[in-house]
Amino acid sequence: MPKRERSLQSLPPDAGPTAEPTADDLLALVARGDEAAFERLYDVVSGAVFGLIRRVLRDQAQSEEVFQEVMLEVWRTATRFDPGRGSANTWIMTMTHRRAVDRVRSAQAATHREEHVARLDPARPFDEVSEQVSGRLEQRQVRRCLSFLTGLQRESVLLAYYQGYSYPEVASLLGIPLGTVKTRMRDGLIRLRDCMGVTG
Repeated sequence: MPKRERSLQSLPPDAGPTAEPTADDLLALVARGDEAAFERLYDVVSGAVFGLIRRVLRDQAQSEEVFQEVMLEVWRTATRFDPGRGSANTWIMTMTHRRAVDRVRSAQAATHREEHVARLDPARPFDEVSEQVSGRLEQRQVRRCLSFLTGLQRESVLLAYYQGYSYPEVASLLGIPLGTVKTRMRDGLIRLRDCMGVTG
């Protein structure tokens, strides 16, 4: 994971001593590897992100998977955010909509392929099988990487990302201190990013 260069305390001077950091501020810090900023950003955007996904997909389980994928993508690709092209909220919600629509299209394409093959020869061409497998590689990679987390890390990540609970809610559900949840989430996210081959 990239060395943290800034923290929530190193916000722009013109933000004022009591000003709340904006999503743009937080995303800039996330791009520098600030886990605390990611926690804050998660709390700020998670409701809108999951709500949009749920409206597009309508399926709870699918929505939870895509929600996790979006939040991981925010963490992994924050360095690509360009404030000159729009706000952090717009960037994140655009990413969210794209992911949700891609999942719908992928599901529709899989259904159409299966119906087509059922009407034709049962011997499926290699290219068709390869395409279907490729479309699911990232989902399987996330699941595989989750298996490398400790039990508490995995449980915390699943509650926060699959079920949309906030950090305080995860702490309450697991009956452990909030600081412990934040530490396990941070360590779990680092492990996930390393497992998925992200170099920063």
